[in-house]
Amino acid sequence: MTKTVPELRPSAGVWLDHRHAQIVGLTAAGPVTTKIVSHVEKHPERGGDSPMKGPYEARQVPADDRRQRALTGGLNVYYDAVIAALHEYGQVLVFGPGEAKGEIHARLLKMKQGERIAAVETEGLLTERQIVARVRAYFGVAAPRVQAPQ
Repeated sequence: MTKTVPELRPSAGVWLDHRHAQIVGLTAAGPVTTKIVSHVEKHPERGGDSPMKGPYEARQVPADDRRQRALTGGLNVYYDAVIAALHEYGQVLVFGPGEAKGEIHARLLKMKQGERIAAVETEGLLTERQIVARVRAYFGVAAPRVQAPQ
């Protein structure tokens, strides 16, 4: 009876909020970054006339439940795109400033991929270089040393 050894897959980190996700994959060739934009308006403004400018008609204002369904549908498409981009990676660090990290964590658990999640952490707004450094530090991958010209 032969035992099959599971293939070691590279690790990744994803910083995300409701507007965009920055994925950093740690591969043998170095870090690979991918940016995914959600195209979802988090707080859409109400349309129609303001009561100060004239008559206010309920028909001019979209219903809140309809706007919420549109927001949820857009976020579902966005989260599916992020999860699809993470499919080639093993362990995943999920971090970001708001609710999006918890929402994608719950989605991964629902998809029975919870064992892939290394951690879920709160982190503020970061630059792309800071995100790469944060993912490298979490997984213990040192940055390559650059030798000074002689």
